[in-house]
Amino acid sequence: MFTAKALLKASLGVGSFLKAPMVEAQPRATPAPTPVLVPIRSIGPRERDRIARHLLSLNAHDRYLRFGYAASDEQVQRYVDGLDFDRDELFGIYNRRLDLIAMAHVAFAPSEQHSGCAEFGVSVAEHARGRGYGARLFERAVVVARNEGVGMLFIHALSENAAMLKIARNAGASVVRSGSESEAHLELPDATFDSRMSEIALEHFAEVDFQLKSRAKQFWSFLAGLQEVRSGMRDARSKSSP
Repeated sequence: MFTAKALLKASLGVGSFLKAPMVEAQPRATPAPTPVLVPIRSIGPRERDRIARHLLSLNAHDRYLRFGYAASDEQVQRYVDGLDFDRDELFGIYNRRLDLIAMAHVAFAPSEQHSGCAEFGVSVAEHARGRGYGARLFERAVVVARNEGVGMLFIHALSENAAMLKIARNAGASVVRSGSESEAHLELPDATFDSRMSEIALEHFAEVDFQLKSRAKQFWSFLAGLQEVRSGMRDARSKSSP
């Protein structure tokens, strides 16, 4: 995990919008590969369409692992339409085209009786796997949940979902298997000043990254449109030449 100081430093000095910055978690006497801080941005109700595109792009097996059943397009859309952005927390990772390539859903218990519990769910686009995005999203979920006063974070997954269960075990969660299904739970410590500052810095860093990617996309779209105009003018001059 990155310290709040390192996160804040990264968020204030994002650098090029074409490449994520590299941030050291702790000084090392021996040179070592520097971890990359992945921008993870909160998702609001205005981005339901992006969420739907991401989930609908999952193949049948991936939907089976994510939802625990072979969800049809209609069932996926109902899930998206029913998301409660006031109660739950959703956040994701975007590529340079602003496509949502990985997302997490932290569902808080609707009943006050179980207000200290939350459930974590994650999905990663097939082409974006193998980069540790699932683990990064889980780390972010832990920070968000503990800052909301959650003492126990649950993961309900199919036993064959090895990637999800590996993320849980690596985080120190206890995993109980019951036939085709498994349940992992991770006890969370109380929120601290550092955990709250980390969440603020992470969100700021991700928002700056998103805005820079948005401007870059607009710039390249402008250049593409300008190129089309120039090409059209050349064609017109060529046709009008004797």
